[in-house]
Amino acid sequence: MSTRLFTLAYAGFAYLCFLATLVYTAGFIVGIGVPKNLGTGPHSPWPLAVAIDLALLGLFAVQHTVMARPWFKRWLTRLVPAGAERSTFVLASSAVLALLYWQWRPVGGDLWTTTGILRYVLLACYVAGLAIAIGSTYLIDHFDLFGLRQGWLAARGAEYRPVPFMERSFYRYVRHPLMAGFLIIFWAAPVMNGGHLLFAIAATAYIFVGIRFEEHDLKQSLGEPYLAYQARVPALCPVPRALSSSRS
Repeated sequence: MSTRLFTLAYAGFAYLCFLATLVYTAGFIVGIGVPKNLGTGPHSPWPLAVAIDLALLGLFAVQHTVMARPWFKRWLTRLVPAGAERSTFVLASSAVLALLYWQWRPVGGDLWTTTGILRYVLLACYVAGLAIAIGSTYLIDHFDLFGLRQGWLAARGAEYRPVPFMERSFYRYVRHPLMAGFLIIFWAAPVMNGGHLLFAIAATAYIFVGIRFEEHDLKQSLGEPYLAYQARVPALCPVPRALSSSRS
């Protein structure tokens, strides 16, 4: 198999792994439709369970942050074809998440358990968060974000060009709608147990740290247009100023 075809097949395999991980993630966080979730798994004394869970979350944070940095991407393309760099990031992220789901330990009992209309409201918010997060990926080119576009261009022998910065839909109201969707997913919990609370707090903290790294890279690559966008549009939560300016 030629390098071009291998790169395309590799990109397809990484994308399928991502889809499988995404489906499991949706059930794992809310505790629906999967064999294991944030409140189940091998039981350990709570200090050990917290340590294991934080180590797993820390591993994901390090992998996600380091592999997204430009210097690491340049180094990685010495080992794999340039068209496979993003797919390698996607595959590594899926592998680390699979490890997290496999080794996750429950922590404590339920902080709250909702029933009736409140449960359905929270589930609706959860689904809305999923829709915002997934929809946001298509607004910035879903297939580029998850490596398929790079693999396809490499297979054709075409030069890769980054997707241009565009301000549309959700991105007219917040700079990071993908992360805003994740925050809704983490906290719209019909059942909040100790493990879910630990996961939500740690993941929320990582989102705020990750945004700082991402915005540093965006300012370096996009320059003044992104600085103007950053000054005008809030990061995560729409405010009246941003809403009114987006309508004008």
